[in-house]
Amino acid sequence: MRIDAVPLLRCPACAAPVALAGGTADGTGEVAEGQLACQAGHHYPIRRGVPRFVPSQAYSASFGFQWNRFARTQLDSATGRDESYRTFMQKTGVEPVDLSGKMVLDVGCGMGRFVELCARAGARVFGVDLSLAVEAAAANLRAWPNANVFQADLFRLPFPDAAFDLVYGIGVLDHTPDTRAATLALPRLLRPGGTLAIWVYSRHLADRLPHLLSVAYRQVTRRLPPDRLLALCQILDPLGRLHRIPVLGHLTYCLLPVSKHPDPECRILDTFDWYAPQFKWRHTYGEVTAWFREAGLEEIRCLPVPVAVRGKRPEAPPRTPAEPARSAARA
Repeated sequence: MRIDAVPLLRCPACAAPVALAGGTADGTGEVAEGQLACQAGHHYPIRRGVPRFVPSQAYSASFGFQWNRFARTQLDSATGRDESYRTFMQKTGVEPVDLSGKMVLDVGCGMGRFVELCARAGARVFGVDLSLAVEAAAANLRAWPNANVFQADLFRLPFPDAAFDLVYGIGVLDHTPDTRAATLALPRLLRPGGTLAIWVYSRHLADRLPHLLSVAYRQVTRRLPPDRLLALCQILDPLGRLHRIPVLGHLTYCLLPVSKHPDPECRILDTFDWYAPQFKWRHTYGEVTAWFREAGLEEIRCLPVPVAVRGKRPEAPPRTPAEPARSAARA
């Protein structure tokens, strides 16, 4: 964590500002070990460069395993591909170059693939994740002084209201116990005119059989130890190549859905990602847009990739000349 991030943090227990109560910054401004505390006496450790605002990974442990095992598999700077860039564009409707100088929050940052894109574009980016994926993210983002990573619960985020120009969550909110509640926890963080963009798994399915079978398989797979499930995904990976064969591939995919990604490492990662999480909800455009309206967002737009939705917090209404006087009279 960079020392200049501390003034922007709030205690998730009482919303009071926090300060560095132990540890010091090195010559680059990085605090590797230490402690944050608020005046009410709540303390939060900083370990391996990451402030820890939660005591455990709770329901997200599979993601901690996943992203530390596949720490650089989807990182564009490591792969030489632009897959993360294209995914970000499709699922947020935001061009990273437009984020220069903006305050950005990545909710559920995983190993930091999208944080890196935004930081490279010149944004000041804060990535949060409930899982130990933050350790992979911190390592991947060490070269970016405008990126910070925190282990925190998105239902109790350590930031003040109206802090960010863009808040996004890509494939994250639907892995919480309650997608609606997770979505409604975010708009308070937007500045007037700020944008919220989320992507969740879609209930709009062209072929329901693979979905129904994967739901049935998940009753077993999400209870397996992560290392055993990963080994199973590696054993089943040849099916990913078979699935790409016309007709035969469709039949095998319907019976045993695994990823069809052309890259073997990505196939195994994707398949693990499908079957490991404790929660994996699917939603419709109608549900998500209703949540956005409930939160008071405007200019709500459904993006072509199901189910990706973005909206804006209304601009602050102009203050009339009489308002300061009325406020003073009430005081």
